[in-house]
Amino acid sequence: MTHPEAIAVALHPAITQFRKVTRSYWRGLFRCYDVPDLPRTNNDLEQFFGSARYHERRASGRRGAAPGTVVRGAVRLVAAVATRLHLFTSDHLRPTSLTAWRQRRHELTQRHEARHAQFRFRRDPAAYLARLEHALLKSTLPS
Repeated sequence: MTHPEAIAVALHPAITQFRKVTRSYWRGLFRCYDVPDLPRTNNDLEQFFGSARYHERRASGRRGAAPGTVVRGAVRLVAAVATRLHLFTSDHLRPTSLTAWRQRRHELTQRHEARHAQFRFRRDPAAYLARLEHALLKSTLPS
């Protein structure tokens, strides 16, 4: 592709674009050959996530993503992938950093509360907005 005489006239624009894009990504393009055990394609990742999605649908009976996956997906997907690769003992499961564990729990609680608020809003928008307005007025008015 680097020899102009070998390029067909009809393919010239496509090959020029290919060479331009390849050159811009060249530094990290073949990283898979520098890192041992790194898959050459993303098929392994797709299989992991596809398998997790399949098992989640089977367990929940839903076609789309279950609410638990949306709220706790960052934990569930990593756990599903990791348990296929390694057998964990209770020592592995104990948090090494209590601060990091508390931060993760706080993030999960916030996501859960946000999803719960969305549910309450969808169920009765007028009542939800009235409660918000009441809370806002109560916090801004002097006691």
